[in-house]
Amino acid sequence: MKQLSFFRPAKRTDPQASPQGAPGRVAVGTVHRRLGFLHISLFFVCWAAIICGRLVWLQVIHHQDFVDRAARQEQRTFEVAPRRGILYDRNLHELAMTVLADSVYAVPSEIADRQDPEGQAKRQALANALAKVVHTDPTDRFTSAHQIAARLSASRNFAWIARKLDPAMIARVKALKLKGVYFQQEFKRFYPNSQLAAQVLGYVGTDDNGLGGMERKFDRELHGVPGRRLTALDAHRQVLGSQEHEPEPGENLVLTIDENIQFMAERALDSALERTQASNGTIVVQDPYTGQILGLAIRPTFNPNDFRHATTSLLKNHAVSDVYEPGSTFKLVTYSAALEQKVTAPDQMIDCQGGQIELAGRIIHDNQGEHYGVIPVHKALEVSSDVAAVKLALRVGQDKFSQYVHDFGFSARTGVELPGETRGLLRPVKKWGPSSIGSIAIGQEIAVTPLQLVSMVSTIANGGVYLPPHVLIPGKQRPSPFKSGEDLPDQLPAGAHRVISQMTAAQMRKMMEGVVLYGSGKPAQLNGYSAGGKTGTAQKIDPATHLYSKTMHIASFVGIAPVNNPVISIAVIIDNPRKGPSYYGTAVSAPVFAEVAQEVLEYLGVTHDTPLVAPPDLAKQHADPQMDEDAPSEHTGDLDALFAEVNNLPPDDPLRNQSNGQQAVPDAANELASAAPPVVAEKPPPAVHPAEVKKDTPDPPLQATGEPHLTGHGVVVNAGTRVGVPSFVGEPLRVAIESATSAGLALQIVGSGIAREQVPAPGSMVPPGTEIVVRFTR
Repeated sequence: MKQLSFFRPAKRTDPQASPQGAPGRVAVGTVHRRLGFLHISLFFVCWAAIICGRLVWLQVIHHQDFVDRAARQEQRTFEVAPRRGILYDRNLHELAMTVLADSVYAVPSEIADRQDPEGQAKRQALANALAKVVHTDPTDRFTSAHQIAARLSASRNFAWIARKLDPAMIARVKALKLKGVYFQQEFKRFYPNSQLAAQVLGYVGTDDNGLGGMERKFDRELHGVPGRRLTALDAHRQVLGSQEHEPEPGENLVLTIDENIQFMAERALDSALERTQASNGTIVVQDPYTGQILGLAIRPTFNPNDFRHATTSLLKNHAVSDVYEPGSTFKLVTYSAALEQKVTAPDQMIDCQGGQIELAGRIIHDNQGEHYGVIPVHKALEVSSDVAAVKLALRVGQDKFSQYVHDFGFSARTGVELPGETRGLLRPVKKWGPSSIGSIAIGQEIAVTPLQLVSMVSTIANGGVYLPPHVLIPGKQRPSPFKSGEDLPDQLPAGAHRVISQMTAAQMRKMMEGVVLYGSGKPAQLNGYSAGGKTGTAQKIDPATHLYSKTMHIASFVGIAPVNNPVISIAVIIDNPRKGPSYYGTAVSAPVFAEVAQEVLEYLGVTHDTPLVAPPDLAKQHADPQMDEDAPSEHTGDLDALFAEVNNLPPDDPLRNQSNGQQAVPDAANELASAAPPVVAEKPPPAVHPAEVKKDTPDPPLQATGEPHLTGHGVVVNAGTRVGVPSFVGEPLRVAIESATSAGLALQIVGSGIAREQVPAPGSMVPPGTEIVVRFTR
C-alpha cells in the first residue's frame, strides 16, 4: 500500500491560496507586457521608417522636381536676349542694327484651368480675339487663331501670342484688356536702308538667328551671350521683385562695302534690268589693290526687314553661288598667259585665218561680220578673235595654260566672307579632251562666278598679283573711307600670289584700253577718265532641253578705270536680256559699266586723266550696238564633260545644292542646267543681224538728205558750215564709223559687211552732223 502511494495524484493547489503559486502569476504577466511593448515598438519603428523613407523620397530623390515646381509657382524665368552686333559700312554707317520692340505672351493657367470643362472654349475665345488684331498677314501661320489656341493648350505657364510688333498694334492689344495677357520687350533686327546690300547683309529669324549673308556667316560673333531674368511672384501672381543676369552683346562688324558706291551700283542695275527686262543681274565693284569689295549689287532683291515674303530665288547671292561660262571675257586670261610666257607680244602679227580654225576635228569660228587675216595681237583682242585666242593658248600649252587659269583664282573658292560660295567648274588637265584647250581659251568648258571674274581683272589692274576678295574688315584694322591706292600692301594677305609680271599687266591694261577705244567696248568709254575692259556674250542652258539656247544669253563686261593707275575694277553680268536692240555685252553691259564707273570715280574725287568731252563722242553715240561685238557662234566646248565636273565638287558646294542651299542637284548631267542662272556658254549659232531678220522685206530706199533737220539721234544739224562727205564704199563697218566720226558726220547703217553704196555721194558738201545713209552687204 505504501508502494502505491507514489502513484497517487498530487493534490492541486490554489495559486492564490498557496504562497508557492505567486511566481507563476508574475511570469505570465511579464510575457504579455513584453509582447505588447514589442508590438508598439515595432509599430513606431515602421512608422518612423515610412516617414524617413517618405522624407528621403521627397527631400532627396525628388528634391529638384519640387524645387523646380515651387520656382515655377513662385517666379518666372525669362531668357534675356543679348543685343545683336551692328553691321557697319566702311564709313561706319549702320547697315544693320538692333532696336526694341514689344512682344505679346500669355499665361494659360490664368486664362482657364486645365480641369475646367469650359477651359478650352475660353482659350479659343481669347485666341480669336487676339488673332483679329495680330493676324494681319494671311501667310503668317504663327499668329493665326488656331495656332495661338494650340500654344495656349500645350503650355500651362507661358505661350507666345505674337512677337516684335509695331507700337500701333501693341496699343490695340492693350486696349482689349485681356486676362492673362502680358507684354515683353525684345530686340528686333532693323535694316535702315531696306533693300540696300540685302544679299550681302542677309537676314535674321524671329529668335535673332542669322539665316543668310553676313548675318548667317558670323552669327556666333553677332549674336552674343543670352542673360536670364528671375521674377518673384506672390500668391496673387503679383510681381514682388526681379533679378537679372546681364547678357553679353554681340560684336560689331565693319564691312568693306561703301554705302554710297553700293547705292550707285544698285541704281544702275535697276535701270539696266528695267531697260532690258533681264531675269537678273550682278555688279561687283572691287578695290584692285586690296581685294576689298566696295559694292555688290544683285537684282532682283528683297527687303530683309520683311524677308518672309521673299522667294528662294530672291534670297540667293548670285555673285558667289551661281556659275556661268564667261565667254570672251575669259580671253583676258588667255592673252595674259601668252604674254607672260613670251610666246607673243602686243604688236606681233597673228594670222586669224579668215575667222576659222580646225582643232581636233572641230571648227571654231570668229564672230559674225568682219573676218580678219594677219593682224597685230592687240587688234585681235579688240575684235575678240576666237581664232587668235585658240592659237595663243596652243602656244602656251595645256599644262601651263591650266596653271594660269588656277593662278587667276578659277576653280577654287575665293574665301570671301559670304556663305554659299562655289568654286566653279573646271576639269583637271588629265580629263581635258583634244579640243578642250581651244574651248577654254575662249571661255567655254569652264564655269565661273562673278566674284572670280572681277578678281581676275583686278589682278591685271594691280600689276599682276592675285588678291582674295573680302567683304569684312578685320577687327584689328581701323575702318576708314576708301581711298584709291597705287601700291600693293607691304605684306600680302594670306592667299595672295603673283600671277603675271608688272610688264605683262601693263601690256594687258593697254590692250584692254584698246578694246574700249577701238573695239567692242566703245560704249564703256568714260568722260574724263580712261577705261579698259572686255565684253562677253554667252549662251545659257535651256532648262527644258538641257541644250544651249538660241534665245537666252548672258551679257557681261569686266573693266578697270583709270587705265594707268586703276582705282576700281568692275564686273557687270546681265542674265537673259529680253528687250532692246541687242543682247550682246557691248549693248547691254558695257553702258552699265560706264554709268557705275563714272559715278564712282567722281564720288571718290579721282583726278581726270583724259580731257572732258561735251557733247559725248559721236562714235559712242551712234555706233551700231553689234559692231565688232564678239557675238555668240556655235558652241565648241565639251558640254557633257563640263557637266560631269560637278561630280568632283565637295559635298558643301552650293552647286550640289542649288535652291539656296536646300535642294539637291538630281544628277551631274543637268546640274548646271538647273542652276540659277543656268550655266551658259559662249557662241550660239550665228545671230541674225537686224537688217537680215526679214529677208522678204525690201531694203529701205536710199534718199538724199535735204534741208538741215533734227536727226533721229537728236543731233542738231548746223546749216551754217559745210563738210565734205568721205567715200565709204569698200570699207568695213568699223572703218566707216571712224571715218564718219572724224568728218563730224553720223551714219545711218543698212545691212552688214562691206559698204557698197552711200547717199549723198562722196565729195558732197553737207552740214556737220548730217546722217549719211550707207548700205553694207557681204
